[in-house]
Amino acid sequence: MTTITAAENASAVTGRKREPVKGSRSSTTTALLMLLPAGILLITFLLIPIGLTFGLAFTNARLISPRPAEFIGVDNFVRLFADDTFWASLRNTIIFAAVIVPVQSACALGLALLVNVKMRGTNFFRTVYFLPVVTSMVVVSMLWLFMYQKNGLINQVLLKFGIDGPDWLGDPHTALLAIILMSAWQAMGFHMVIWLSGLQTIPGELYEAAELDGAGNWEKFRYVTWPGLRATRTFILITITISAFALFTQVNIMTQGGPLDSTSTVVLMAVRTGFQQQQTGYASAISLVFFVLVLAVTLVNRYVTRDKDAR
Repeated sequence: MTTITAAENASAVTGRKREPVKGSRSSTTTALLMLLPAGILLITFLLIPIGLTFGLAFTNARLISPRPAEFIGVDNFVRLFADDTFWASLRNTIIFAAVIVPVQSACALGLALLVNVKMRGTNFFRTVYFLPVVTSMVVVSMLWLFMYQKNGLINQVLLKFGIDGPDWLGDPHTALLAIILMSAWQAMGFHMVIWLSGLQTIPGELYEAAELDGAGNWEKFRYVTWPGLRATRTFILITITISAFALFTQVNIMTQGGPLDSTSTVVLMAVRTGFQQQQTGYASAISLVFFVLVLAVTLVNRYVTRDKDAR
């Protein structure tokens, strides 16, 4: 009798183990339902526009036209590569990215090193440096537009030192430089916070060991701080590069691409072609070339900044 009862209990226990975990299916369903809104937004505002861009780039579609779009092959791309405005816009975009990436990242790192100390008033300076980031780019562009005027604040300050300032936004030689300086100042605080988060992950014991070995400030930065920021600098390099190639708001408000296309960018050209000139097909070709350009630059950055020790 005892043997039969033990066997029944063992079979009952075995049977319970074979039962599926209660609630696992409902948990999976709940997770999928929570992902559904984000999935719908990604499909609607990312995947579908990308698909339409690929399709319209090979047509003569217009934004408002009674005639249906017709397939024209690569005519839009042939026209684009023969357009002097496109090459000027591409040159300006590359120059902007080539200057803004090292300048902005270096200045942001310098600010992060300054505020990465334990002393009174550090939080105040962190807030002040980060304040331009939370201000709308439109507002910042309008303020700097007045500051860059011939009789604006910047030229008035230069005049105090006996320097006759130029017409910053009206001169083709200084317009792009003016936008670079304003853009670096506006986004510097954001990357300062990222650098600061990376600095705070470096163990303090490493600095103490470096001091015991007689290392100075430069040696500690070179052999402790900089290697410890490997992942942080990779992230910052990629994000600044992508943001630099997407330059639009500042130019659209301050110069509209002028003077003489000296500040025109690829994104500005695409928006102007698509919405002002209503040439949707041609604008899609510009956007497609821009997508390939940014993708190539991102892949190169990822390859250059890869972890060589993990190969």
